[in-house]
Amino acid sequence: MTSYATSSAKAEMSELRRLKSLLPPELQSWVTVEGTTEVNPPLVRCEEIGKDQVEIQIDLVKWDALAMDQRNLLFWHEVARIQNDTIPKDGWEMAALAIGLGGAVGELWVQDGLLLVLALALCGVSGWRLYQKNNGDKQLKEILDADEKAIALATRFGYSLPNAYKSLGSALKTLVENTPSKRQRSRYEARLSALKRSANKAKTKSKSMDEGGL
Repeated sequence: MTSYATSSAKAEMSELRRLKSLLPPELQSWVTVEGTTEVNPPLVRCEEIGKDQVEIQIDLVKWDALAMDQRNLLFWHEVARIQNDTIPKDGWEMAALAIGLGGAVGELWVQDGLLLVLALALCGVSGWRLYQKNNGDKQLKEILDADEKAIALATRFGYSLPNAYKSLGSALKTLVENTPSKRQRSRYEARLSALKRSANKAKTKSKSMDEGGL
């Protein structure tokens, strides 16, 4: 008799293969899909794991509680982030900032003006890059852009436009209800509000086109 653990492992592998099949053909050679083994990980995220290699990581326990259409749209959101080149990358900025600050303190001690200026310049560049990466408005725009592209990907894989919006909206509502972090919940709510506006705009546009064709 097959044990529960074996059945669960088979179901997880089957889901990972299914998600892999939802990647656009142009991404399948360099994007992988894996279950995460971290403690309390995010539901789904993507990160660079090497040169020209990206991994989408899934918390399969939380993932299993979502409906199939909800999973698909959340997965395509991550795919869209890869296509938009907005996934988190291995940052050199923190290391550069630490080196720059250490250098600045050292040069103050030895009083080498040129090296002090270079160390401060390194601090300035790395600090500015860190600010840009962590800018809340920029991050939110990237996320909303990925939602729009996820809708387009869904239609590419056979969803009707209304069903694509409905599935992503349902997924975001579920995340709002099940997310204890107030900050993260606010971000999901912002995505849901933007999605509703986009859906209404698409509905109005479709209606106008239908009327124009009469």
